[in-house]
Amino acid sequence: MENVADYKEIAELIEGAGGEAFRRCFQCGMCDVVCPWNRVRRFSMRKIVRQAAFGMTEIENEEIWRCTTCGRCPQRCPRDVRQIDSGMALRRIATEYGVFPENVRPVRGVSGNLSTQGNPFGEPREARGAWAEALGVRPFSEEMEILYFAGCYFSYDSRLKKVAAATAEILQRAGVEFGILGEAESCCGESIRKAGDEEAFKKLARQNIKAFIDRGVRRVLVSSPHCYHTFKNEYPEFMVHFEVVHMSQFLLDLIERGRLELTREVPLKVTFHDPCYLGRHNGLYDEPREVLRRVPGVELVEMADNREDSLCCGGGGGRIWMDTPKGERFSDLRVAQALDAGARVLATSCPYCISNFEDSRLALKGDDALRVMDLTEIVREAL
Repeated sequence: MENVADYKEIAELIEGAGGEAFRRCFQCGMCDVVCPWNRVRRFSMRKIVRQAAFGMTEIENEEIWRCTTCGRCPQRCPRDVRQIDSGMALRRIATEYGVFPENVRPVRGVSGNLSTQGNPFGEPREARGAWAEALGVRPFSEEMEILYFAGCYFSYDSRLKKVAAATAEILQRAGVEFGILGEAESCCGESIRKAGDEEAFKKLARQNIKAFIDRGVRRVLVSSPHCYHTFKNEYPEFMVHFEVVHMSQFLLDLIERGRLELTREVPLKVTFHDPCYLGRHNGLYDEPREVLRRVPGVELVEMADNREDSLCCGGGGGRIWMDTPKGERFSDLRVAQALDAGARVLATSCPYCISNFEDSRLALKGDDALRVMDLTEIVREAL
């Protein structure tokens, strides 16, 4: 296979795209040991990093697109190689050259949809707030306590609109003054950035930042860990700082301050899946579990690979838009772990996780054996 440039030039391109840490790697192989791909097929992040160090990366190869940015290998790496940064650098180069393997090609369409409509589905921008119309949710104004930034999946996906509705009902019950941006809201841009399209990310970020500033937004409430991560850790690159709160944090605060009373018994045996971008990337493990403990009737059990060792659902790093063959889906393994723990409900707080778990659940012979629920849906049942 021919390289698109000289080896030295490729190495310099990778460094210039943010992947300079790859040179620290001394090939211990710990990244391969913890990578979830090696539970379903052979995959070597170590090899990808090694090739990058010598400028021998084959950007036409699908392997550079497999990383879900779950955070397991940076968590265990003894040399701070920052594999996610290196992987993003490789994808930026591939995007610049327009090189997309067949399973990755949907990313091009997603990028176009984000550019024209501000969401990955290509749905009309003006329909972004339609989920809230029957709920009496108002447009955000400066005197409100908080902006609820629903995000793309919660605004357009039929399954996840139910989570947005549950969130709005909880906030209303707690007397929270909140509003939404509706069509002025754009995708946070996290996943398209991880998929290598830096320009698309910057465009979306600037649109949201302008919308926030123009409306006097100070606090932002999000349901998606990907939005949480981006607003909290990546938007400051644009010299702005907003207070960002994930729904699991906000729920616990409402309960502890007595603004939200959970009085109805919910007799469910629940296990909680830690989303990568809520847990490993941002350290929020206790808040969702404590909320579940406050729900009358809920029995909380832990499944294998929990908290820091949580098994990725497979949707991060833009993989939610790419085709993953049956037999290689991490979500299938996770659903099996939930059943092994004796849970009747697999709870989480991430749209990608819910989407992937719902698909895996439907593949079960008895798909009624397990329910997939967002944390807010369980809380709403207790009101």
